[in-house]
Amino acid sequence: MVLHPEKKEIGQKGENLAVEYLQKLGYKVLERNYRCKLGEVDIIALDNDTLVFIEVRTRSSLDFGLPQESINRRKRHQISKVALEYMIRRKLKNIPARFDVVAISLEPGKEKVDHIKDAFELT
Repeated sequence: MVLHPEKKEIGQKGENLAVEYLQKLGYKVLERNYRCKLGEVDIIALDNDTLVFIEVRTRSSLDFGLPQESINRRKRHQISKVALEYMIRRKLKNIPARFDVVAISLEPGKEKVDHIKDAFELT
């Protein structure tokens, strides 16, 4: 899938805002845009002793709904597979893990960050 430059820019801005937000909460960011043959996870971080796989969704307008509403079952499944691969590759069997979503709205004058902890289960 090829993103238009403007969509890629919006996504990058959202990811940067998400990282800043998470670091202020005390998360330690381990990876950004972690890729493997199974797909990609936007951010992998530690929240105390919990490994967190974070999907960032950014919208410049809410015309098509909230950013988090765009994460469908297929995407959750793909993130789950990448998370399992990451944990196996890093030998992280006995560490608690969860999936968070950081939804960012960049509407002019109304920038908003929503953090949904434990947004979905491993699928």
